[in-house]
Amino acid sequence: MNYRTDKYGNKISILGFGCMRFTQNGGKINIEKAEKEIMEAYNSGVNYYDTAYVYSGSESALGEILEKNNIRDKVNIATKLPHYLIKKSDSIEKYFSEQLKRLRTTYIDYYLMHMLTDVKTWEKLKNLGIVEWIEDKKKSGEIKQIGFSYHGNSEMFCQLLDAYDWDFCQIQYNYLDENSQAGRKGLNYANSKNIPVIIMEPLRGGKLVNGLPNEAKKAFENYPIKRSPAEWAFRWLWNQPEVTCVLSGMNSIEMVKENVKTASEVQIGEFKEEENNLLKKVIDAINLKMKVGCTGCRYCMPCPKNVDIPGTFAAYNRIYSDGKMPAMMEYFMCTGMRKDSSSASNCVECGKCEGHCPQHIEIRKELKKARKELETPLYKIARKIVQIFKIY
Repeated sequence: MNYRTDKYGNKISILGFGCMRFTQNGGKINIEKAEKEIMEAYNSGVNYYDTAYVYSGSESALGEILEKNNIRDKVNIATKLPHYLIKKSDSIEKYFSEQLKRLRTTYIDYYLMHMLTDVKTWEKLKNLGIVEWIEDKKKSGEIKQIGFSYHGNSEMFCQLLDAYDWDFCQIQYNYLDENSQAGRKGLNYANSKNIPVIIMEPLRGGKLVNGLPNEAKKAFENYPIKRSPAEWAFRWLWNQPEVTCVLSGMNSIEMVKENVKTASEVQIGEFKEEENNLLKKVIDAINLKMKVGCTGCRYCMPCPKNVDIPGTFAAYNRIYSDGKMPAMMEYFMCTGMRKDSSSASNCVECGKCEGHCPQHIEIRKELKKARKELETPLYKIARKIVQIFKIY
């Protein structure tokens, strides 16, 4: 297993175990199966295990497995505060205490603000005393390091990085999202501030393995070096020294073994021009199914009405690659789950964006189409809930 260091020089396995997708039977996590997979990963050198308060049953399952095998102090637990559920100061401690009980531990190694959306949300948490609370927990040793996970555009991500002295962060990043979400720009900015980056969704929820179009599959199959689509995706990430750890929701022994093998062999800078050209072919094949030829360059931004234009198009395109539900979830996280919406419905058709688009996209026209597909009644109801209960 290869390792990279966090902000303080501690070794983190470059492969992390994402605990959101434990196999379930009858609505309950299959503990016996999950234990075999976790122990296979642990015995292979994986020392970073990521869960969250809202991952149903995940914290409790992880805590039970680590305690049973007496390895709690040999691994790093990362879990997340559901700040969007917090309305008063004492709720912070309430959720944290519950998490410690679930995980059967007295401390959390890497604690994140879950899906932190923007600086205003962070300011709201500061007004509830979160900074003082974090300082107390770090002083007592109950929290070792503090960070946040993020879905949204690179500009806001960079602002959040500047808003506090973070120990680490977590972003969605893969070869298809290189120029969307926080993207390479965000990754590089975090690195410039010496903030380690944990990667989630390296396979786009499995779509970069099971959801590839035939032309993309053929590109991989015809390449002289034979690797699975998953291995190509992981190697692309680990080729970058700015990436600290990549999470994988491994729910089979075979998957653990394959990913461990790759994580043990990969080297920074191993990708050559030929490998990058291969992935360009794969991306082109995927993009043929896209509706809008947006490259995520962000020349159209900022929008006077705060529309996240690249984020909207990324979610709109995702309908045709991953399906409508994943696309709607991404769109909601990136535009709706925040105090000031950045949705397509904010557009007043001023046209300022179109004058800056290198792809000459009819942005106003395409935003209308995206809005029709993405801002469904379900989206509008969820947005109202966010506004009423201030879940941001």
